[in-house]
Amino acid sequence: MTMTRCCITGRLLLPFAALMATVLQSAEPSKLPFKPSPVPGGVAVIALPAKAAAPVVTYRGEPVLTRRSGPGWVAVVGIPLSAKPGEQAIEVDGRAVTFTVKPKRYPEQRVKLANQRHVTPNAEDEARIAREQVLMAPAWKAWPETLVPSLSFRQPTPGDLTASFGLRRIFNGVPRSPHSGLDIRAPQGQAVRAPAPGRVVLTGDFFYSGNAVFIAHGEGVVSLLCHLSKISVKEGQVLQAGDLVGEVGKTGRASGPHLHWSLSLNNARVDPRLFLGGKP
Repeated sequence: MTMTRCCITGRLLLPFAALMATVLQSAEPSKLPFKPSPVPGGVAVIALPAKAAAPVVTYRGEPVLTRRSGPGWVAVVGIPLSAKPGEQAIEVDGRAVTFTVKPKRYPEQRVKLANQRHVTPNAEDEARIAREQVLMAPAWKAWPETLVPSLSFRQPTPGDLTASFGLRRIFNGVPRSPHSGLDIRAPQGQAVRAPAPGRVVLTGDFFYSGNAVFIAHGEGVVSLLCHLSKISVKEGQVLQAGDLVGEVGKTGRASGPHLHWSLSLNNARVDPRLFLGGKP
């Protein structure tokens, strides 16, 4: 399986290596409903040994989802935009398994905002942002035990997809962190729908995200839909793909109406376009 070998370096801790050599021949990550992309902001699919129960896998201290693949398993690992190209490692039942992150350079984006406080927040804003980060942290890590994500998503609202994920953003001439979501051009008030089944774990009006909804799809897979003009769901609500979540808006740090969609695996924001398998 060429695709699997490109994600594995082969430098494993013995005696794990001999077992892995056999598993690499039988793993079938190509059956997953998305295309792996082992780059910062992408997803690596890593072959694991055959065993009856699912292995316990972590990456950077965060639990990682696994899937059956032939007689073995694969780990589906979200790679954060902050990851450095080169060798990385996951922990599999307490043993290190290395894989390679390939380099990827994202373009630059310059944005003009009318509200300068969304570029340089004042002390009161900074305090609010800090409180919101504490509130959001558990939502990014949500792992509802009863939910199993399909790993295939539909576009949450109709519109053109921008090449916004990973952009090195400059607001009013000031460099800021890379863009960790996908922007969809859409008119104010257009319906926003759940991209996949899940449970609403957090809603609110946040400094940067505006009106926002966090949906946990299971096994650490989480969507954030933000800048909404209206929220139509409540925390704890169970959604099916296509259920109404809210309406497109321009709340928070937004230069105009659009939908921002972030997708997270193992608390790492990844490019949602990798998983788009259905129409809005």
